[in-house]
Amino acid sequence: MVAGGSQDPLAQEFVQFAVESGVLRFGEFKTKAGRLSPYFFNAGLFDDGAKLGRLAQFYAKRILASGIGFDMLFGPAYKGIPLAAAVAIELARLGRNLPYAYNRKEAKDHGEGGSLVGAPVRGRVLIVDDVMSAGTAVRESIGIIEAAGARAHAVAIALDRQEMATDNGEDSPYSAVQYVRDRLGLEVCAIARLSDLLQYLQQHSGDAIGAHYPQVLAYRQRYGVE
Repeated sequence: MVAGGSQDPLAQEFVQFAVESGVLRFGEFKTKAGRLSPYFFNAGLFDDGAKLGRLAQFYAKRILASGIGFDMLFGPAYKGIPLAAAVAIELARLGRNLPYAYNRKEAKDHGEGGSLVGAPVRGRVLIVDDVMSAGTAVRESIGIIEAAGARAHAVAIALDRQEMATDNGEDSPYSAVQYVRDRLGLEVCAIARLSDLLQYLQQHSGDAIGAHYPQVLAYRQRYGVE
């Protein structure tokens, strides 16, 4: 599997933004699956107002372009909380003012109590998160949303790694995104995918950043799925 196909301008702009922000790094990183990955995406490093605001713009553009219908946003603790809030603000700025909610890791036993914060969880819910490794966080979110009487309808993520998920330490023939879409029945939209990253690196072959292309390509050829 190699980089190719038509270019996605929004994805290319996002990859460049992630690289410039230090969120997308290259080297050797151990993943949750125990693999040695030549790149690492850490959305926690969108760590100031300007970066978070621009990130929300990318999410909002991709979500609106996807045509996915939804009634509210949900941010799973912890990384999904600021993401859902920021995306809700950006969507409102673009004319779609929607409620959002998030969960606590531990239920509160005083005040309003419970594990949910924000708007009542109702209707079709769009889950906002950074990446999906195994779909575990999405399954947990689905349980929370359904317990509130709503329906988890879709997931928006920043980066689709397009790689095999693992099941009990074994490689699966599907990715976490494919699992969530095909087995859990949720729509998924991603700002960018690994194939977009490969295109970006290939187009910067004359720069230092482009030197990472062979390692990332080899990783995709070993673990990649569409």
